[in-house]
Amino acid sequence: MKAVLLDEERFAQGIELTTPEKLGELIRYRGTLQDNSVIIERCQDADIMIVGSLRIEREVIQSLPHLKLIHLTSVGTNQVDIEACDDNGVKVLNSPSFATATVAEHTFMLLLNAMRAGVNYHNKVMDGSWKQKGRAGVIQAEIVDLEGLTLGLIGLGDIGKRVSKIAEAYGMKVLWAERKGRKPRNNDYTDFDTVLAQSDVLSLHCPLTKETKHLIDEEAIAKMARNPVVVNVARGQVVDTQAMAQAIKGGKVSGFATDVFEQEPADESDPIVKLAKQSHPRVILSPHLGAGSRASQVKLWQVLTQQINEFVSQN
Repeated sequence: MKAVLLDEERFAQGIELTTPEKLGELIRYRGTLQDNSVIIERCQDADIMIVGSLRIEREVIQSLPHLKLIHLTSVGTNQVDIEACDDNGVKVLNSPSFATATVAEHTFMLLLNAMRAGVNYHNKVMDGSWKQKGRAGVIQAEIVDLEGLTLGLIGLGDIGKRVSKIAEAYGMKVLWAERKGRKPRNNDYTDFDTVLAQSDVLSLHCPLTKETKHLIDEEAIAKMARNPVVVNVARGQVVDTQAMAQAIKGGKVSGFATDVFEQEPADESDPIVKLAKQSHPRVILSPHLGAGSRASQVKLWQVLTQQINEFVSQN
């Protein structure tokens, strides 16, 4: 079988991307434009498409008669028209578990930065404020310890459960949120609205689906009784960023730390980016690189290689 890798640039330079043994041919493109005609041209004879950074729409899927598999270099599958794949007999595989450790660690990097106003105080040293005003003169944002706080987790896959263990090591109380509108499945889970009301920190790890788009919206924020810090390492559209920005301005939410945005790459049209540029001490941003460690990328290619070999052997 022939496979086409459309965005090798997702992998750091120097990582060895060995061709899966069962493949007859692997064509690599460092990057590919988000242009259906370009994607179709490059994958015209492909049995397998390997991709992570592009939307794969129905037009593309219907125009590739040889396509049997789309293998994603990501955990999420929301960038692919799954219904079109089903209609055209194309299997979709994601890459599970490769980023569990690194995304969990990135979650706490964002969280600790927000709780301790890390970027804010870094800037106070770099811009000379500390030297000019002294320590007392630059302390404007409270330093908040995690110990004793309640962390609400929304999304309990491998990453969410890893975050849960780390949080317990910090001395946090952890609540696992049941899906919105459902009764808790067992004693490990807590009603969704109760988690919103009782959490000092909310951390989002759920996939983007029709049910989770704008899951954190004005209505959900209104139920947050403790003015929490919210961390998003899920998908940008899980949060209604207009509602979130208004909640931060109004003090209903203390801070927002995110690796993902409703439109990526994000710019100043994003209300959260605007708040960060205004030096809000608890608005912390990173450019969707939570799964980008070298170790996780090596593991990703190992997972992908195994799954493609198994697919080719079975087909």
